[in-house]
Amino acid sequence: MMFVTTLGAVFVQVALTFALMIWLLTARTGSIKRGEVKIRDIALGQPGWTEDGTKLGNCVRNQFELPMLFYVLVAFALILRKADLIFAVLAWLFVLARLVHAYIQTTSNHVPTRARAFFAGTVVLMIMWGYFAVEVLLRVP
Repeated sequence: MMFVTTLGAVFVQVALTFALMIWLLTARTGSIKRGEVKIRDIALGQPGWTEDGTKLGNCVRNQFELPMLFYVLVAFALILRKADLIFAVLAWLFVLARLVHAYIQTTSNHVPTRARAFFAGTVVLMIMWGYFAVEVLLRVP
């Protein structure tokens, strides 16, 4: 049962990433169509996107940073059968923090609040890694 519960958190994190990517695509395509951004001004990665396009782009990029450590950890925990109730709850707390972080980043982008959400997710992920390490190293069977 914890296998499915833990994977549920992974699926939500993946869904968040895809939803943000689709939102980014539509926002940036729209800004080009409206003439707010010229392709030549962003073709080489220059910072020429609108504010919304930049916020969304940053948020999408963030989904390929800290969450990568989450994906690796969940894979290890599932393979080694160490994804118990505590691990599953921590996985959901991490994903909740990522959802809050993404919401803040794509709306108000209030940096102190966004930093708190990021820090919360980071702490949860650190606890997950520590818990996993103890389970693997001290509780071998």
